[in-house]
Amino acid sequence: MKTPRLDLIGLVVADMAASLAFYRRLGLDFPEGAEGAPHVEAVLPGGLRLAWDTEESVRSFDPSFRRTEGSRGELAFRCDAAEDVDAVYAELTGAGYAGHLEPWDAVWGQRYAVVTDPDGYGISLFADVSIDSRAPGGS
Repeated sequence: MKTPRLDLIGLVVADMAASLAFYRRLGLDFPEGAEGAPHVEAVLPGGLRLAWDTEESVRSFDPSFRRTEGSRGELAFRCDAAEDVDAVYAELTGAGYAGHLEPWDAVWGQRYAVVTDPDGYGISLFADVSIDSRAPGGS
């Protein structure tokens, strides 16, 4: 038996159009008219797929499905540079999406911030930073 490989990460969403609008701002591409579909996928670099299913779609095969409260998972998007974390965070929160954690220099060597998507999933934004650039007077 071969070992299974991760192929798809799925998110259950209340409003497909709102979710796709958010993820388009993060650079994901969806076909025209996908907003009205019950299931949408985006193929990421490397072949991993990210999928969205409406709550109604999930209930069609799992009538016991109920939306959960609290932490349900998180996606993390790598930015090219620390200033990009700040810019993407500002763009998303400026567009009305909820900021959860404003950008900061994390002790693990990354510029980091968290926003929430329309369904409450945490979306991390991060970029590597050098220790020297975080020090006062660093470049």
